[in-house]
Amino acid sequence: MSALLATSALAAGEVNIYSYRQPELIKPLLDEFTKETGIATNVLFLDKGLVERITAEGANSPADVIMTIDIARLMEAKDGGVTQPLSSEIINKDIPAQYRDPDGQWFGLTTRGRVIYASKDRVPETAITYEELTDPKWKGRLCMRDAQHSYNIGLFASMVAHHGAEYTENWLKGIKANLARKPDGNDRGQAKAIMAGECDIAFGNTYYVGLMMTNEKDPEEKEWAAATKVLFPNVTDRGTHVNISGMALAKNSPNKDNAVKLMEFLASGKAQEIYAEKVFEYPVMPGAKPSEIVASFGAIKPDTLPLAEIAKNRKTASELVDKVGLNDGPSQ
Repeated sequence: MSALLATSALAAGEVNIYSYRQPELIKPLLDEFTKETGIATNVLFLDKGLVERITAEGANSPADVIMTIDIARLMEAKDGGVTQPLSSEIINKDIPAQYRDPDGQWFGLTTRGRVIYASKDRVPETAITYEELTDPKWKGRLCMRDAQHSYNIGLFASMVAHHGAEYTENWLKGIKANLARKPDGNDRGQAKAIMAGECDIAFGNTYYVGLMMTNEKDPEEKEWAAATKVLFPNVTDRGTHVNISGMALAKNSPNKDNAVKLMEFLASGKAQEIYAEKVFEYPVMPGAKPSEIVASFGAIKPDTLPLAEIAKNRKTASELVDKVGLNDGPSQ
């Protein structure tokens, strides 16, 4: 860095990001922000314990902005008391209300659909709904990861939000009856199982397909992706369940002005497209475009129910998973 640039960055100050997202995924965004503003960015990556870390640091915490995936972790930050409300006309204009906390404590930046991975060879269907996954025609053909995983609990919570607990309990019993095996592995593992013929359909997030398609380090993942197609559930009615990556303003942000500048930049269509390209997700701003790879899966119609409403049903969803014994595997 030249002395002139160093002085400029020093004058503009800095902003500290505590992140559950790997630094390499957000680096292109932060580099562009620094280029435009001169504000230096510092990233602390944590794979767990972010709320506990900020809580322990107390009023002297250097955290300015929290970046994370999953509505559960955004809610955890809010409920843990480590965020503060932010009212920004710029952010509210760029991010639709369904992807914002009603109290201004967190904001979504990109979405990922909880879709159905399906065998290209053995599943002729081109459309599907979550509800019809209990149809006996899918018996012994459905795979999934741990039913208590946050991604699945989010989907199940959306079922509670739309249909109520009693319906969802019976639906989960139907899902259990159609399982090919005990829930196991991660989303990529479900695509592998489909290629291996262990099952024909599975729950999975859209972005994993992009990651598999472009995985040069483990090229066998390209074969898993090539064996599967993406079906977007409920496109003719309420839409596909989505989760988010998002941001929040830290409670004791020491560089609040710079933090707000960063958050307003991240909310912009330009930044959302950079982010979405890198992580194979969808921008939340209407009109902002996903990457060509993600667009190749087909158009997504997101569920319009506010994520804050869905999140209220996560505890119920988790209890229902245990009640029906979903992680025990197929019903006899």
